[in-house]
Amino acid sequence: MQNPRLASRYAKSLLELAVEQNKLDSTLADMQLLSAICLQSRDFLNMLRSPIIKADKKQHIIDAVVGQNISPLTKAFMSLLINKGREANLDEIAEAFIGQYKELKNIRTVKLTTAVAVNDSVKAAIIHKLLGSTSQDKIDLETAVDPSLIGGFVVELEDKLIDASIRRDLNEIKAQFTKNLHVSSFN
Repeated sequence: MQNPRLASRYAKSLLELAVEQNKLDSTLADMQLLSAICLQSRDFLNMLRSPIIKADKKQHIIDAVVGQNISPLTKAFMSLLINKGREANLDEIAEAFIGQYKELKNIRTVKLTTAVAVNDSVKAAIIHKLLGSTSQDKIDLETAVDPSLIGGFVVELEDKLIDASIRRDLNEIKAQFTKNLHVSSFN
């Protein structure tokens, strides 16, 4: 069950502890790994959410899956989650941690969707342009390819959407023809 308040509180506590112990970057890498595992493995997520599997068995499975790949701080945090019965919220907590980390470091995530894959020089130019127009210290550019755009691009910045695609232009032209605004002026 989704519980954003709980996820935010646990993420904030882990973030504060990681800052205090100067382990912020390694903890971020651990949370990104755990988030990716939760996204990619439905079985792992179902195991975490299962009330039938006992806590010690869950701990053993987590150790087997991530074992040496996570820091002692994250291992201790995972043990705390399991002892408190909050392991079912791991995916939410990991995402909340990543979001709070980005907020702390003044990083903005921007999603760029294009009709064809863009090269690194284009990505760098877009990041440079966005940094000049925002107060952010860093831009985390996520790219996606959607051939249905035909050409152009779509940029998503938090709650803003910039659609400069040919698909949008064609849809606008289609809407104008459907409304047939120009015929009434001939009468």
